[in-house]
Amino acid sequence: MKKLILTSIVVATIATSAQAYRGNGGYYNNYNNAKSTSATLTQEQKDALVFMYQEEKVARDVYLTLNDKWGARIFKNISNAEQKHMNAVKSLLNKYNIEVPVLDDTIGVFENDELQALYDELVEKGLISLNDAYEVGVTIEETDIADLEERMENATSDMQRVFSNLLRGSNNHLRAFNRQLNSSSDNTSNDSYNQKNSSYKSHKGQGERGHRGFGHKGGRWGR
Repeated sequence: MKKLILTSIVVATIATSAQAYRGNGGYYNNYNNAKSTSATLTQEQKDALVFMYQEEKVARDVYLTLNDKWGARIFKNISNAEQKHMNAVKSLLNKYNIEVPVLDDTIGVFENDELQALYDELVEKGLISLNDAYEVGVTIEETDIADLEERMENATSDMQRVFSNLLRGSNNHLRAFNRQLNSSSDNTSNDSYNQKNSSYKSHKGQGERGHRGFGHKGGRWGR
């Protein structure tokens, strides 16, 4: 009798489990549904994700364009890293059901007029000489570092993890560009450019190197 009762319980349990599996699309879907449940973000946190995705696209597109011009491996390698940064931020946008801000992923095309102008400005400088292109890389990475640090302050734990990874990458990129600059002896074009375009330096606020942003909206682009 005890054996019969035990067998009945096991059969009932299996049947219930199978029904739950079919009714909910399987255990895999149940796991995904639980995993996708997330806290509600503040508007500031949503804006931070949207902003960082666009900023990473600016970096990727500039580096791809400069790679086409100069063929320097550093631009190709770091543009690939920037694509991974975009993908990482995009995963958070999808997690929190935030619309991905770039509808057209064509290189050098932005819906945001300010970002479009920024891309054009950076590329214009980077096409002058290879040394200028390295300068652009330093500028982009210093700005990216500052913006990531600022947006980590009020971020959720998962945002902080992603931003921390991006921050490590940007610091590595910055060191790589600075190494290229330190090993380069081609400074003539930079001097000529700065003499003819003094407004560029004044607009940036702290010169071509060593600054922490572009001067747009209080110090950095898009703020």
